[in-house]
Formats: sequence, structure tokens, C-alpha cells
Amino acid sequence: MSETASTARAPVALLPSLVPLLHEWLPRQRWFAGKGRPVTGFTLVSATELLPVDTATGPGLVHLLVRVQQPGLATGTTSPPSAADCYQLLLGVRAALPPRLAPALIGRVPDGPLAGRVVYEGLSDPRLAALLLERLRTPGPLGPLRFCRTAVIPDGLPPRVLDAEQSNSSLVYGDSYILKVFRRVYPGANPDLELPLALARAGCARVPAPVAWYETGGGRPEASTLGVLQPYLRDSRDGWQLALDALAAGRDFTAEARALGRATAEVHTALADALPTVALGRRQTEHLGLAMSRRLDAAAQAVPALVPYVPGLRAAFDAVGAAECDGVRRAQRVHGDLHLGQTLRTPDGDWSVIDFEGEPAKPLAERRRPQPPVRDVAGMLRSFDYAARSHRPWNPDWAERCRAAYCAGYAEASGTDPRAEAALLRAYETDKAVYEVLYEARHRPDWLPVPMAAIRRLAAQTTM
Repeated sequence: MSETASTARAPVALLPSLVPLLHEWLPRQRWFAGKGRPVTGFTLVSATELLPVDTATGPGLVHLLVRVQQPGLATGTTSPPSAADCYQLLLGVRAALPPRLAPALIGRVPDGPLAGRVVYEGLSDPRLAALLLERLRTPGPLGPLRFCRTAVIPDGLPPRVLDAEQSNSSLVYGDSYILKVFRRVYPGANPDLELPLALARAGCARVPAPVAWYETGGGRPEASTLGVLQPYLRDSRDGWQLALDALAAGRDFTAEARALGRATAEVHTALADALPTVALGRRQTEHLGLAMSRRLDAAAQAVPALVPYVPGLRAAFDAVGAAECDGVRRAQRVHGDLHLGQTLRTPDGDWSVIDFEGEPAKPLAERRRPQPPVRDVAGMLRSFDYAARSHRPWNPDWAERCRAAYCAGYAEASGTDPRAEAALLRAYETDKAVYEVLYEARHRPDWLPVPMAAIRRLAAQTTM
């Protein structure tokens, strides 16, 4: 097989030989979305050798897209008998694994095309991680994959894996670039590529512009985004940690919150200029409230602590359709999962917004749907509340001052105060709090009192 070979050998036989290893390894990965459900099968979508595995002198790198079948996998409002998520795997292949790579071990392949070889998490191997950047430096097709770039990328940048990622994996190259590798893959452009590209074309400097990316599908509309390379904002600090530091020091955070509100408004304005917007009439707005009510019902079934507050919470959703508004509401592309942890402040004090993927658990089509900008505002308001309540003693005044300053900064930059849409803003904040209750009950029960405090406040607001 040549040095530029692109399709892995005997792909039909490759996956069956890996299945026993993947059955054990895949559910343990923190980015695996199907935890708690048995894996019933695997289907190979594509196999590409990024570095041929025939050579006896070094590792090989095999890129796989694999569908994972699990019974009852939720895909929207109903759960079919079985469904499948597609995952991106980058497997290193060696005759023997060096001790330094022991934590990345997946296992030794018993039979098939890779019989007797060791496979492991390829991103943990600096040599293979460097190869991935080299592929991005030389754009073009490679079998079913396509590598693209918008600027020249220097070579020789040492890679390191970031440990903080949950639903994806990220690599930093020489403190100059960061590559996000999407683990769960959907047909269509990922918003984390689509929106920063649109913002770069619009001249918005609040979001790091993509430098390179790779995908499958050859640029067709159904092409799946697999990874995005962007500038790494060295020495920046995320808004969540800055807020916690301010709370711990007893320091006011309103100036930062106000500047963050202005930054959010600038991003929203640029997105509205760069991408189509839609008008939401009374019927469409009512549908928003109905969808929130359905999510509330499902959450109350899963978390009984919500049940006493359902009438008050539902009143917030019912008010969305009944509220009078001046003119027709506008929907546009938004961040979709905005909170303090999705923001970075550079050493010179400027705010940047990152991670436009949206909520990874939601279908891609839903994440790409135009929505009212106050959805992002509501997410940030909840984040200030989370920060305040995660600190002891709880400082409710700190949260309220930050929330007011954020909205004021947003109004300064956009000309529209999000608090003017009180019913819609309250509904989105309530919807977010319901989501938080469900998440914390499932994953972090010790944190459940944080969103439940908001639930009590929001339910009381609509029943007074």
C-alpha cells in the first residue's frame, strides 16, 4: 500500500476484528453519548488509513466512522426499538505499545487485517496527532475524507491533548491552534464550523476564525464536519473561572458582565447580517411554548421534585403565545448553548465567544434552526445564577447585578434590551432551568439544589 493510500485494507473484515475491543472500550469514553444502554452492534461507515499500517518502523493511523446500535436510543420525542449514532475514531496501530502510551490502550486485535497488532487512541500519540495537523496543512481529498484550509499553517507545532473536553476531543498545537475533533458525527455542516466561518466573512472579531477543517462527503450538502482548527487564544481565561474568582475574592463582576453583554450582541448582530433570518408570528411563537411544555412534562416524569412546580412553570410557557409584542418577533442563528464557560477573556480584556456546536444531545437540524436571540441571553443569565450559587455563602445580589449589567451591555450594543421581551426571556430561562434539573439529577445529584432554587423562583413569578 502506497504512502498516500487512503482506504484501509479489507474494510469488510476490519470491523468484525475490532468489535470485541470496541465493545469494552467505547462505552468507557467520556464522549460516548449512549452510556447506560447496551451496545448491540456496529456498522462500518468508512475506513481510511491516514498513515499506512504496513510499515514495520512506526505506527499507523486508521480513521473510522462507525455506527453504534443501541436499543431505545432517544432520537427526539420518541425512542425507537433501536437506533444508531455515528462516531469518529482515530486508532493508532503498533506492533507493541510503548509504556508512555499505556493509558491509551484499546487492545490487541485477535484476528483479521490487523491480527496481532495493538490498537490504541491515536490522538494520545504525539506522532499521530502531528500527522493530523500535517493533513490539514495539505488540503485535498483523501479517500472519503476532504481536508480544507483558509490560511497557511506552519509545520513543526508540537501537539498536546486537552483534558477538559466532554463530548469531543481537542488538541492544542504549539499554543497557536486548537483542533476540535467531533466524536459524535451527524450529516450536515456542524454549527461550530458553519457559524464561525460566517462570522469571519462578516468581519466579526469576537469569534476565532476557522483556519482549517476536515469533513466527509466531499463538500456536498450532506457532508459531515469531522474537525475544526482555530487560533488558540493563549493566556485567555474562561468566563466561568473568572466569575468564580471574583466571587471568592468578594469582587464585583458587573463591568465584565456588561462587556460580555456587548460582545454577545455584536455576535448576534453579525449572525443576523451574515445568515438568513425568519419572522415568528403568533402561531410559531405558540409552538415554542408548546415544545417547552412537552419538555417540562418529560422532565417531571423523570425528576419527581419538579412536580409541585409544574403549574407555575407551565404558566411561563403559556404566556409566550399570549404575550403582546410590538411587531413580529425575529429568529436567527444563535449560539445555542451560551454560558460563561463558552466565553474567553484575553489578557487585553476583550471577550471572545467559542464553541458554537450547540447542545450536542440535540439533533443537528434542531441546532441549526433559527431561534430568538433571547435564548442565548437566557442561557447566560442562568450561568450567572449558577456561579453565584456554587459559591458559599450564596450571594444572590451578585448574580442579580451581573444579570442586569449583562442585559444593559447587550442593549448598548444592539439597541434592543432583551428584558423588553419579558415573557419570552422568562420562558427560555425556565426551559433552561428545567433542562438543568434533568441533567443534574442524572449526572450530578449534588448540584440539583442549584437549578431547583431557580425553579422555585421562576414558578413563583408566574403564579403571583
